[in-house]
Amino acid sequence: MNIKKTIVASLLACMLPAAAMAKDIQVGVSMALFDDNFLTIVRTSIQQEMQKDGVKGQIEDAKGDVAQQLQQVQSFIGQGVDAIIVNPVDTNAVKPIMDQAKKAGVALVFVNRRPQAELTDKMAYVGSDSELAGRLQMEELAKAMHGKGNVAILLGDMANESTRDRTKGVEAVVAKYPNIKVVQKQTAKFMRNDAVDVVSNWLTAGDDIQAIASNNDEMAIGALQALGKNPNHILIAGVDGTPDALQMLKNGKMVATVFQDAKGQGEGAVQTAIKLAKGEEVKKVVNVPYQLITKDNMDKFTNRNQK
Repeated sequence: MNIKKTIVASLLACMLPAAAMAKDIQVGVSMALFDDNFLTIVRTSIQQEMQKDGVKGQIEDAKGDVAQQLQQVQSFIGQGVDAIIVNPVDTNAVKPIMDQAKKAGVALVFVNRRPQAELTDKMAYVGSDSELAGRLQMEELAKAMHGKGNVAILLGDMANESTRDRTKGVEAVVAKYPNIKVVQKQTAKFMRNDAVDVVSNWLTAGDDIQAIASNNDEMAIGALQALGKNPNHILIAGVDGTPDALQMLKNGKMVATVFQDAKGQGEGAVQTAIKLAKGEEVKKVVNVPYQLITKDNMDKFTNRNQK
């Protein structure tokens, strides 16, 4: 009788769906910053995917502090998690996190911000090609500028690879247009309020600017707020495809934004973490493509990056 029960139990276990098999998996998540519109969408997507797949765990706010993020990772390891998802505060300062995860034999997935270090076994990155975002953005601006004029670049957090790569993409496109010049580059740390201050200073200084390429939508909207009813029309493009940016596109205040799939990144990070925790093979880089959004095609993106 006991043998029959064992056989039946084994058969039932084999019949369980993958989601049910993931219920015993525990994942710790450390986000660089909760107080960021786009990362909030990524975080919500991670939460929803964890619930859907029956994954247990917690999501912590590193509050832009590298040391605090490392402490969170160490705490997750101490709790015995099977996998860790990290949205890094500083993409150049990820080695201590990687060393801790490797030493503990815990699967590690970076999301949204690409680590500037070589990934080893049981590690992966889920995100998008930031240089492409800069290229798409600037090509659309160059078209709107009719191939001539001065452009300013609003830089994001300088500790972030997306700032460097998006800017590199913008500058690569500018290099193809002899009559377009980059006349200003300044960081506003991806924040709307900081962008208001930076662009206001440019205007006060009387800088001759025809377009602004912003490393993200939040800073693009800050630029629009700084411009207010300024009679000098300045063309603006962002990156992310947030609901606020789409509204600006609809109102004709922005030329373009570039859709970054927050939901796809969040879901992909959880799915990759589950596979690594189960010992399955995954790609070292899981690419989630960027797509250009203009007023002409914005309708199909309206419900994509919702919080």
